[in-house]
Amino acid sequence: MALNEDLIKLREETGAGVMDCRAALNESGGDYKKAIEIIREKGLLKAEKREGRQTGAGWIDSYIHNERVGVLVELRTETDFVAKSEPFKKLTHELALQLAASEASSEEDFLSQPYIKDESKNVKDLISELVTKVGENVKLGKFYRVEI
Repeated sequence: MALNEDLIKLREETGAGVMDCRAALNESGGDYKKAIEIIREKGLLKAEKREGRQTGAGWIDSYIHNERVGVLVELRTETDFVAKSEPFKKLTHELALQLAASEASSEEDFLSQPYIKDESKNVKDLISELVTKVGENVKLGKFYRVEI
């Protein structure tokens, strides 16, 4: 694959900025898989830097599965602008689906669960990836699961 094709594909897959993708490809010597790992590692560092910021805005999503399992999930961020963005709303819904598929007794338990659509990631990784995309602190808020 040509460098520009890798750059475009890397940006689409990770949501990282063009310059971050270019730097990761250069650092990895053109190795696409290694570039993804570099972006993930840097994304985790960015997420850690933003961790202390206030999360005064957010989005709530609900999901009912076969009228037997119902969930509510709150995802928090710094601004309404980000809370209303498509990536933020999409992740909130994905977290609702995750919670419907597997119980969590605590926030720590939920964050450490393997993601149902890609078991190479856990829920905390998904949130960290979103932090990288939106550039704001993102935290899991309250969540509820009811099953009959």
